Amino acid sequence: MPKRWIPPIMTLVLLALAGCAGPAEVYRDANMDFGALHTVAIMPLANLTRETSAAERVRDVFTTKLLATGALYVIPPGEVARGISRVGISNPVAPSTEELTKVAGVIKADAVITGTVKEYGEVRSGSSAANSISLSFQLLETQTGKVVWSASTTMGGIGITDRLFGGGGEPMNDITERAVNDAIKKLFQ
Repeated sequence: MPKRWIPPIMTLVLLALAGCAGPAEVYRDANMDFGALHTVAIMPLANLTRETSAAERVRDVFTTKLLATGALYVIPPGEVARGISRVGISNPVAPSTEELTKVAGVIKADAVITGTVKEYGEVRSGSSAANSISLSFQLLETQTGKVVWSASTTMGGIGITDRLFGGGGEPMNDITERAVNDAIKKLFQ
């Protein structure tokens, strides 16, 4: 292959890779009256990453950003922990329907949010590196334990400019805030 073909082929490959990211899925129960929700509890998030504090960092940002909307009151994490302890939930990242109903009664929550941190931190590709985050959240009605909203979001990663010119991408906190804002935007759509 002639060397003059390499730059156009590399450009096409990079554009194809950039276009591989599909839209995140969002589920909303059409029968749910989201306006009836006033108080939510955010349970500890599942952490599928190597960063041990990723779930708590994301939960803190999610709590702050959701409170800042003024649309919902978010029960403080300490009160949620007290409710989890009082009910005796063994795995608070994935409570059963019975446990969910009990803890919601103890902490007086209209709904409970659970979630998973699927990716958090630096990703590498060749000589390029950048921060990336991937999250998913579910809103569960406390009376039935039914999932009434679910969404996922991914932010950051290695972009074309990072591949071509290097650089470390955005700071992790900025990417976390953008991802959480995206999830909250999907909640209030």
